[in-house]
Amino acid sequence: MENDQKQTGKCIIFSAPSGAGKTTIVRALLERMDELAFSISACSREPRVNELHKEDYYFLGVDGFKEEIADDSFIEWEEVYADHFYGTLKHEVDRLWSENKVVVFDVDVYGGINLKKYFGDSALSFFIQPPSVEVLEERLRKRQTETEDKIKTRMEKAGEELSKSVHFDKVVVNTDLELTIEEVEEMIKEYIKE
Repeated sequence: MENDQKQTGKCIIFSAPSGAGKTTIVRALLERMDELAFSISACSREPRVNELHKEDYYFLGVDGFKEEIADDSFIEWEEVYADHFYGTLKHEVDRLWSENKVVVFDVDVYGGINLKKYFGDSALSFFIQPPSVEVLEERLRKRQTETEDKIKTRMEKAGEELSKSVHFDKVVVNTDLELTIEEVEEMIKEYIKE
């Protein structure tokens, strides 16, 4: 993927199998660190209960997402499942850099790999790993937001995603949430200072 954009800031990328805790970690870091700002991803799915357009995601629908692909509006995008697209809009990153923020991405594993390739040394990438596959399944079930079929699909995908951790700068096992947040915060502070 060619970088056709002028680099103007730094990025922090978080990826993990669904249920590993990355979104909880990202939210905690955003509350603790004023210099960070969340990059809102685009997706083709419908909003879940309590999700808002331009706050949780840019909810584009399948046709709208495909139009943005045709317009070359994305830094990266993936068809995660059939007709379930997720991606990072160029204008979103530009907006946050214009506010002198360090851009934080909460993306799937393939999105994380693509963002790291795109941004190179301007990004620090984290792979949040669950203590075990069993813990991951337990966390997905506790959410009570997924059907049995979705849980099965996510668990199959998790095995594949776990093998991709080697593509990230830092692999952090999320055994104790508070300790994980503190550990990641320290690493980010070091990176931002560079």
